[in-house]
Amino acid sequence: MRVLITGCSTGFGRGAALELTKRGHEVIATARRLEVLDDLDVAQRLALDVDSDESVTAAVAAAGRIDALVNNAGFGVIGPVERLPIAECKRMFETNLFGALRMIQAVLPQMRERSAGTIVNVTSVAGRVAPPLDGIYGASKFALEGLSEALKLEVGHFGITVALVEPGFFETTFSDNAARIGTDTAPYDELETAWSASMLRLRGGAEAGPGPEAVAQTVADIIESDAPAFRHPVGDDAQMVLAARGQMDDETFEATMRETLELDW
Repeated sequence: MRVLITGCSTGFGRGAALELTKRGHEVIATARRLEVLDDLDVAQRLALDVDSDESVTAAVAAAGRIDALVNNAGFGVIGPVERLPIAECKRMFETNLFGALRMIQAVLPQMRERSAGTIVNVTSVAGRVAPPLDGIYGASKFALEGLSEALKLEVGHFGITVALVEPGFFETTFSDNAARIGTDTAPYDELETAWSASMLRLRGGAEAGPGPEAVAQTVADIIESDAPAFRHPVGDDAQMVLAARGQMDDETFEATMRETLELDW
């Protein structure tokens, strides 16, 4: 199976490229800068900027047949809603939402012609439960989840599978690359400190998270499945939070999370 993955320079994208190659699939690994893929032993490496219509068109043409698409490219803008620059928010949505949309629109015609294909959108636990200081990042992932729900209903008719992967906290370069705005000065610096302590409790005191392997394996399992589930929370934290969210009303969920995470903000 030929699988195109966006955002393969590091983290989940690179991990998925390695896992799928190990399982015998032809992986088309992409990144904005082609040289960061030089050490990746895959079937094909392509430069791809999902923010650019021209780049997407060229990459999909160069890839040829695409049996599965993994929309993984994305980044975070972290900070209180009050202080986030609109321009930064738009820049993130351009990649996290519209970048995925460009890729979907580019590959769907050939998938429809073959009456087969799989689209995997990597979102986040923050796409179901938006934590403080992650409002705009969560909004971009909520948006991708909504798009995916509609897409599943639209293209299942043509034999195309749509699935979501919702990671919790993993040890990747994502946090290092995220733009942090307005969290180091009053009044929100106190929230940053409190929320960091809460996240440490959620991880059971572990300073570092697991590597990207579990997410990579989930992506590969979805692509190899004849009938995968629509949503796939990955990580103990994601599974716990989303299970609780599904069982409680808003007020009960917030109270439970505050108590569990000892958040008094």
